[in-house]
Amino acid sequence: MEDIKLAPPPRRLRTKHVRHFIFLKDVAALGLTAFGGPQAHVAMMLRLLVDKRRYLTAPELLEIMALCQILPGPTSTQTITAIGFRLGGPNLAYLTILVWMLPAVTIMTLAGLTISYLDKELVSRLVQYVQPVAVGFVAYSAYKIAEKVIHTKTSVALMVASALLAYFFQLPWVLPILLLAGGLITTFRYRKLPQVEKQPLHIEWSNFVLWLAVLVTAAVLGSYTKLLPVRLFENFYRNGSLVFGGGQVLAPLLFAEFVEFKHYLSAQEFLSGLGLVQAIPGPNFSFASYIGALAMRREGSGLSGQILGALVGATGIFMPGTLLIFFLIRFWDQLKQYRVIKASLEGINAVSAGLVCAATFLLYHPLPDTPINLALVGITFLVLLWNRIPSFVIISVALLAGVIF
Repeated sequence: MEDIKLAPPPRRLRTKHVRHFIFLKDVAALGLTAFGGPQAHVAMMLRLLVDKRRYLTAPELLEIMALCQILPGPTSTQTITAIGFRLGGPNLAYLTILVWMLPAVTIMTLAGLTISYLDKELVSRLVQYVQPVAVGFVAYSAYKIAEKVIHTKTSVALMVASALLAYFFQLPWVLPILLLAGGLITTFRYRKLPQVEKQPLHIEWSNFVLWLAVLVTAAVLGSYTKLLPVRLFENFYRNGSLVFGGGQVLAPLLFAEFVEFKHYLSAQEFLSGLGLVQAIPGPNFSFASYIGALAMRREGSGLSGQILGALVGATGIFMPGTLLIFFLIRFWDQLKQYRVIKASLEGINAVSAGLVCAATFLLYHPLPDTPINLALVGITFLVLLWNRIPSFVIISVALLAGVIF
């Protein structure tokens, strides 16, 4: 009997799969090298996903980033998930968030299991040069973003004003208000844009309904069952649904709930984990897996129980933001066909550029003001302008310097 030969998949399908695989490889590289919080993450996304791979344009990246800053949840995680959704739909988006968060969640889970054995001084030495390098990435991002989206006097004014306000008023509600205000200011210029034939606006409510249903169900089950894993999920899901401003804002909320009120871990353990999550690549919201692992010690369920706590913490903190960006990104392109929305993007992008400018200075302030740190920021900026050395090589050299010196 002759062998049955299956026809190879169409060339377009093979090309699409290869492109998706390359994108996930890029996401993995970011997950392993993106130090410095959301602002530095966006800087590295701009360099790798926009300038090098051209998955999207700089204005499109800014639009997505602004959209995520208006929503509660982890901004950089929502941003990269939305990019995956645009490139390959829900399936690629799910893989994107898993690949992105896995390194940080794994490290923080291990930290929760071995907190008593961690050498805090060694961790601090390891990342001593990574932090100023991360600031250099943010400075480069501010320059590139301004170069691509600032084209009018109104944009310049909005960028400068938003940078000053974000610098002097470091409150979680300031960022979404600035973005909305910037969009509102340029909305009034919509008459200058040409009219286009609009497609009917179709909103899929399933992800929004799912987000709300999980929030209510988790609260009810936690109240009735009294099971610690269920209550932990509800705690993290609720915090992930309500927090604006990223990991810096999340930390005091988690401290108040899990240290001061519920006493799941000590203040020293909390601060040790907080210091570590600032020093590792990837999303700062991975801190939840560390708290979840330590919270489960009181159950006496051993290693498996602590790992379950870490998984519950990570799932609970990342899920609400993911569901909300899935809800909004599906009809965002349809919204942009309206002249009012399209005109508002000029102001939103200008404010976004201002926020990144402010972040450059805000991230530098906590560092020791030494000639070495200042030089590292400047050298990193110039090396990135040269555009010959990959981001992961720059970060690797900074880590190696921390080990040697």
